Formats: sequence, structure tokens, C-alpha cells
Amino acid sequence: MFETLRTAVRSLLSNKIRSALTMLGIIIGVGAVITMVAIGAGASKNIAQYISGVGSNILIVMPGASSAGGGRQQIGSSSTLTVEDADALKREAFDLRGVAPEVYSRAQIIYGNLNWSTTVTGSTSDIFDIREWTVAAGRFFLDGENKSGAKVAVIGDTLARNLFGGEDPVGKTVRIRNVPVEVIGVLAPKGQTPWGQDQDDTVFVPFRTAQNRLFRRGIANSVQRITVAAVDNASVEAAEREVKSILRQRHRIGDGREDDFDVRNMAQMLDAARQSSRVMSLLLGAVASVSLLVGGIGIMNIMLVSVTERTREIGIRMAIGARSSKIRTQFLMEALLLSIAGGIIGILLGILASHTVTGALGWATEVSSGSVVLAFGFSVFVGIFFGFYPAWKASLLNPIEALRYE
Repeated sequence: MFETLRTAVRSLLSNKIRSALTMLGIIIGVGAVITMVAIGAGASKNIAQYISGVGSNILIVMPGASSAGGGRQQIGSSSTLTVEDADALKREAFDLRGVAPEVYSRAQIIYGNLNWSTTVTGSTSDIFDIREWTVAAGRFFLDGENKSGAKVAVIGDTLARNLFGGEDPVGKTVRIRNVPVEVIGVLAPKGQTPWGQDQDDTVFVPFRTAQNRLFRRGIANSVQRITVAAVDNASVEAAEREVKSILRQRHRIGDGREDDFDVRNMAQMLDAARQSSRVMSLLLGAVASVSLLVGGIGIMNIMLVSVTERTREIGIRMAIGARSSKIRTQFLMEALLLSIAGGIIGILLGILASHTVTGALGWATEVSSGSVVLAFGFSVFVGIFFGFYPAWKASLLNPIEALRYE
């Protein structure tokens, strides 16, 4: 076997350029598979981090669609939800551990001669527990500050970096729509959502402050959404039924009539995103695997050419006693060496490409040992599968005819 291996290596090295070009298909195939799977795994990891940061037991209650001139608008365009609805959910629902009414709008945040446009959300202190926020510096605002409409704010990490740089924001005063507001806390960073939204580019102020000083709404006590959290993941569906029942009763919606609100289940939305990411990873891996098959066809083609070129050599080997199995093993070994060498180089190329994608495009990638083993194993299989026919063809040559071959 050692002599067969040495002969195979010598044969491949005698045609270096041809061997390198033959390996190129395997190299590209393995590298593409590892890179594509790493991109898919990175997307799945982002979704998992988002779920852990947001919580999969969250329900978002939006107002229903309004009608104007006979045309229906999008969900959330009406004003059918009120602060009293949020109070009723907190008071009457047993499967909820937190309820937070919200009003929000984009606004320019000004500090000194710097400014930054971001989303300002007015809510109660329950929103931080529901969304599982933590503070990197300072504190959250309190219920008393919400009731009194205190001019305080908790800002996200993105806003803190762009507006204050290396300066500590806590205790500083910013202006939101010309209203001076004191920064009392900075949220710990959470990163982006699976659909690319920066969760850290935000400002939270007490609900009464937003309602009375920042966003004056046409309908008193109306809210743009109510975010609620079920007691645990197992009670999400029960909590959703309970929310719908309480709101339908409060809004006097009879049987058979359509709800004037919309309840969105974050768990279902995130599961759909995770399933889409998984399907995309499989599709990317499948497309990249085509390169491996093309590389295998290249190996078969070159090995068939090699058998033709070395027909006289095969005849001499057989004439001095080489068995058909030895001839078959020799050519199979050459194909296997091409695929193994291509697989190793392809793995290194795939890891390098994954890091390049992360550095250049900012996409999260994750190279797993499983994807490396799978890609390498598949490359070896391709080498054996596509190298067998040329090896088998070489072993069937007639020694006499092979010796007469020119």
C-alpha cells in the first residue's frame, strides 16, 4: 500500500498544473459549502440571540385598521387601544406577568452641537422587564416618575455612542422636541434583530412624559400598541386568548364581528424567521454542493485521460505480474489524493472566506466542526465515487493490447 501511495504521489507531481486544476473544483466546492453553511449558521445564531434578548413569550397588541374614503388602511392606523385597556389587561388577565402601553415616534435628540435621529418610546417601567432589558450604566425610570411625568430618559447604546462618544451620558441633559430631558440610564447593547433593525438605537421615556409633553395625540389616552408578556412560554396561547377575550368585552364586540385590534405572537414570528433561516441554509449548502459534483466530474475526466495516456505503463505492470486489483487501487489512490488535498485546501479557504465575509460585510458567520467534517467527507466520497470508474477501466485492460498501444 505504501508503494502504491508513493507511486500515486509521483504520478500526480509529474503533472503539477493538471493536478492543481483538477483539485480546483473540489477546493471551490468545499470552500463554498463551508462558507454558505457558516453564513446560515450565523443567521440562526442571530435569531437565537434575538429571541433570548426579546423573549419568545411576548405578545404585541396593535390597534385595528382604520378606513378612509372607503379604503382600509394598515394595522395600527386607528386609535382603538387606550391606557384603560392596558390597565384592564394588567388587572384582569391571569396569564400575563407584565403589561406596558406604548406611544412612539421618531425625533431628533440634541446634545450640545450634536444631534441624532432615533425612535423615542413612551412606556411604563414594566417595558424593561417585559423586553428583558438591562442597564449598562445608571438606572431605569420608576413608577413614580411615570405618574408625575418626569422629564427623564433611558437611552440605547447606539445613541450613547453617537451622541456622547466616550463621555458618560448619565446625568446629562438632552433635548427631545425642544423639551429638556435628563439621561438617567444607558441600556446594555442587544444588537440587531433578524430583519436588520438596530435594537440599541432607541430612547425610552415615561409614558406620561411622552403623552403630555412630547407626542400630543388627537384622542386622549390612546396608545399605539400594548406590549404584554405571558407568564412563561407554555402559557403564550392561553394569554393570547385571554387578551382577546378581555379586549373584545371592553370594546363591546359581539359574536361573529371582527376584532378592532390585532394580537401578534412574537413566538410564531420568530419561529417563522428561524424556519426561513434554516431553509435558506439548506438551499445555500445544496447550491454550493453542486461545485463539489462538478469537481468530481473533473476528477473523473482527468483520470480517464490519465488511463489513456498510461495504457502502455499499465500493460508493462500487468506483464510483470501486477494484478487487476493493484492497478485499480493505484488509480483509485490518485483520485483519492486529489480529493483529499482539494478538501483540505477548500476547508482553509472556506474558513478564510467566512472570516472575510464577517469583516468586510459585517454578517455574522459561524464555522462549525460539523460542517467541516461533512464537507471534507463529501469531498472524499466524490473522489472515490468519480475515481472508481477510471480505475476499474484501467484494471480491465488487456496486457497484450496495452503493450502494443502507442
